[in-house]
Formats: sequence, C-alpha cells, structure tokens
Amino acid sequence: MPDSMSEQLQRDMVCEGLLECFHGLKQLDKEIFQELVQTEEPLTIDEIAEKVDRERSTAYRAVQRLLQAGFIQKEQVNYEQGGYYHVYRPTDPSNIADDMQRMLNDWYAKMGQLIQEFENKYEQSEPSTPTVES
Repeated sequence: MPDSMSEQLQRDMVCEGLLECFHGLKQLDKEIFQELVQTEEPLTIDEIAEKVDRERSTAYRAVQRLLQAGFIQKEQVNYEQGGYYHVYRPTDPSNIADDMQRMLNDWYAKMGQLIQEFENKYEQSEPSTPTVES
C-alpha cells in the first residue's frame, strides 16, 4: 500500500530536521545537496550557483558547509594544457548515515555521563531530612 502524502512529508521533515540538528545545515545547503543528488554528473560551483539561482560566493559558502559536514566530496579536474578546476558530488548516503549514527552514539554517551554526574553531585548534597520527635 503506498504511503500517504502526509506520511511522506513527515518523513521528509524528520530527515531535514536531522540535517539541521546534526550538521547545522541551512535551507540553501539542503537545496544544493538535493541538486547534487539529482544530477548524474558532478557540478562546478558556477553550475551549482545557476541551479539554485544564487550568487557564486553564496553557493561557494554553502558548498563549504556541505564539504565540512561530509555530505559532498570535492574532486579536481585537470585541463590538458595545464591548470585545473573543482567539481562536487554527493557522498555515498550510507557513509553519511554511518557518520550520523556515530554522532548520535557519541551524543547519547555524553548525555548519559552528564546525567550520572548530575545525579552524583546532587545526591551527595541532598539536605538531610530533620527527624520529627514526638
């Protein structure tokens, strides 16, 4: 049975939330990532900027965030007569998912440690309850 549109939208919203929560990605970053996923060939910065209808410098900053987050890869293409340019392609989704799982596991372990520290600190400093004499 096919998913309803609202179920698909909820899944998409959760996924977008993950991209924002895990990596601090902005809307433009997500648009560029989607363009790279949908395109068969890697794209240059100029091609990316044209696809998302933004200035080259704006697209470049978004691409840098995606590179830093590990969502895309940069490749150098050499001209035969010398010189080069860069193209960008998406990272394998399973690698991205593995990285997010590691980040989640690290976060979970850190939160568990902080909760334990909280409990230890405030258990020891709990004021003693006065006894009632009759």
